Amino acid sequence: MSDVRVIIQRDYEREERVVTTGTTAAELFAGERSVIAARVAGELKDLSYQVQDGETVEGVEISSEDGLNILRHSTAHVMAQAVQELFPEAKLGIGPPVRDGFYYDFDVEKPFTPEDLKAIEKKMQEIQKRGQRFARRVVTDEAAREELADEPYKLELIGLKGSASHDDGADVEVGAGELTIYDNIDAKTGELCWKDLCRGPHLPTTRNIPAFKLMRNAAAYWRGSEKNPMLQRIYGTAWPSKEELKAHLEFLAEAEKRDHRKLGSELDLFSIPEQIGSGLAVFHPKGGVIRRVMEDYSRRRHEEEGYEFVYTPHATKGKLFETSGHLDWYADGMYPPMQLDEGVDYYLKPMNCPMHNLIFDARGRSYRELPLRLFEFGTVYRYEKSGVVHGLTRARGFTQDDAHIYCTREQMSEELDKTLTFVLNLLRDYGLTDFYLELSTKDPEKFVGSDEAWEEATETLRQVAEKQGLPLVPDPGGAAFYGPKISVQTKDAIGRTWQMSTIQLDFNLPERFDLEYTAADGTKTRPVMIHRALFGSIERFFAVLLEHYAGAFPAWLAPVQAIGIPIGDAHVDHLEKFADAARKQGLRVEVDSSSDRMQKKIRNAQKQKVPFMVIAGDEDMANGAVSFRYRDGSQENGIPVDEAIAKIAKVVEERAQV
Repeated sequence: MSDVRVIIQRDYEREERVVTTGTTAAELFAGERSVIAARVAGELKDLSYQVQDGETVEGVEISSEDGLNILRHSTAHVMAQAVQELFPEAKLGIGPPVRDGFYYDFDVEKPFTPEDLKAIEKKMQEIQKRGQRFARRVVTDEAAREELADEPYKLELIGLKGSASHDDGADVEVGAGELTIYDNIDAKTGELCWKDLCRGPHLPTTRNIPAFKLMRNAAAYWRGSEKNPMLQRIYGTAWPSKEELKAHLEFLAEAEKRDHRKLGSELDLFSIPEQIGSGLAVFHPKGGVIRRVMEDYSRRRHEEEGYEFVYTPHATKGKLFETSGHLDWYADGMYPPMQLDEGVDYYLKPMNCPMHNLIFDARGRSYRELPLRLFEFGTVYRYEKSGVVHGLTRARGFTQDDAHIYCTREQMSEELDKTLTFVLNLLRDYGLTDFYLELSTKDPEKFVGSDEAWEEATETLRQVAEKQGLPLVPDPGGAAFYGPKISVQTKDAIGRTWQMSTIQLDFNLPERFDLEYTAADGTKTRPVMIHRALFGSIERFFAVLLEHYAGAFPAWLAPVQAIGIPIGDAHVDHLEKFADAARKQGLRVEVDSSSDRMQKKIRNAQKQKVPFMVIAGDEDMANGAVSFRYRDGSQENGIPVDEAIAKIAKVVEERAQV
């Protein structure tokens, strides 16, 4: 046996070790139970991998991002094995890890029932306890086709080797290199229990799966295309410990309570009628109040910052999007054209920027006008696939608070700095405070313009982002085709991350539209263009705030800021006068004069999450006063009417939460 020299990498420490030929990664990390795989020369490997001379080997812990993916993908295999043991006719689709869990698609005669999922989970527990080994085996394409002859979807994947997509999860089955099958081997007898086409790696055994749970099932098209067969997808989750699984399930329960679709119905804020279509929402009166207040405050702040308001139509000739490049790079996300005016293609607009460019170009511009900040609440339409449409957060029709800033090269850095500061401060006004920034750089396969322009734009954005003192996270290849961008990411009240505002620096669209201004020396000069959406979309921002506040909006955003609750009929008139006086000061106040008992009225107001319940009885009437009851059940009695109105007005003005 010859010696093999390897380097074991742990964080920033490197340990050189001499081992014998045939030593596995598992032996290198013997006793380190949290290590479930290895990284060798940047590639993930099973712990059964035999290390080679000169290699650097790093242990992959189960709680790391890669470790969680391996855990969840291994659990997906166990689920698929359980399904085929219980439903032998089931044909296998794809089973990748996803955020916080995994799924696997199956072709079965009828959809899985909740009872089926319970039986599958029980069978998975049995498999987990057996401690079956995950064993990697290299196969030729021909051998794989022979072994998997009864699995039509796997046969299709074999043909994708080297071109499998991450978008539909196919790349977890077949990578760019050799083809492999993973066998599940009985720990005692060595017999084959089950197998699956898979790129790996996997956990050493099923006993290394600490905690899992099946969540739900749904219909899903094979590889995400509506042209393909409909399969049944089972979703599950897996975690490094039972405590982490419990915490995740509690988090999901809280998130479900805050689901904007559920709250939107309960609070009568919006709906998405089937008669209108998927991803196309209507706002009810109470939701309309919240949206109007959001927009009005945003308008006022934009006016203070020197923005000018414009309006553009919802549809345009296709030629405009040929000029902008959207038909080259974004056609799949656009609604199909309408043929009008004797065969001319018209499109619903997916973006506002081409039209804003036409406004800039409508007359000659001087350097004295720059920076020119054009702002629009512009409704756009994007043809999202039905499988990804999700309430207000992923819609087909939505309104962007869209701004395009035209400035000189010299003004660029300062304008970007001012814009990012404005964006962050305005988001803070709506109650979001926990931010980090993401810098999206050029997609080498999808861009226009020169490398030099991209490098300058990217470096400028990097410097601007760093000035904010917030964490800056790279997003390689995530930019739009026309320029790099900064994305503002925020965490909500229960720790979920949402992408909010985007700021994109663009040297290319001004070139494509031949935009010019007259410089101080009389020469015609190309402006720099900054794209900026602050909310992203009003609908999506509405949904984020609804979930962040769990429907209990601060008083300035609440559709009803105060509701009068009389103890008896004799007190209604007193509260109506209070409401009239409050409305004259711009407050949104109602009186519940229904025949319900007072306690029922209080419960109704609590369900509607009204910030102030204004209660009046004999003593309040006699003293020209009212009493406050708050959402948390606390109370404040005997407040003079004028003082009570002033208090509500102050809370609204300060955008405070009560």
